[in-house]
Amino acid sequence: MQTVIVPLTEKRNIAVYSVDDVEPYLERNKVLRGIGQKSDWGRHVASIPNIVMVQWLNEEWIRGNNIRYLSPEWDEIVAQKLRDPEYAYLRVDAPSHVVGYGS
Repeated sequence: MQTVIVPLTEKRNIAVYSVDDVEPYLERNKVLRGIGQKSDWGRHVASIPNIVMVQWLNEEWIRGNNIRYLSPEWDEIVAQKLRDPEYAYLRVDAPSHVVGYGS
């Protein structure tokens, strides 16, 4: 992930944005979904690109939810996102076959 700080024309103002190539993550996720996991203990659930995590964190801050990254509250938000079918492409545990997925 690359973060860029761009000075704006106004005095003392900047814009910050991040970019990342997520294609390797997505291709790896496709491969991992096709490989069965031997047990539920230590199950690999998802591979999430850092840029997506930053986006989710920014969305929460915009909503006024000033949570900390990797806090228990953050873990719950990530779990909620991963239950959403919109983010099924990040999961590697074949979510369509997991009992209770999407509930």
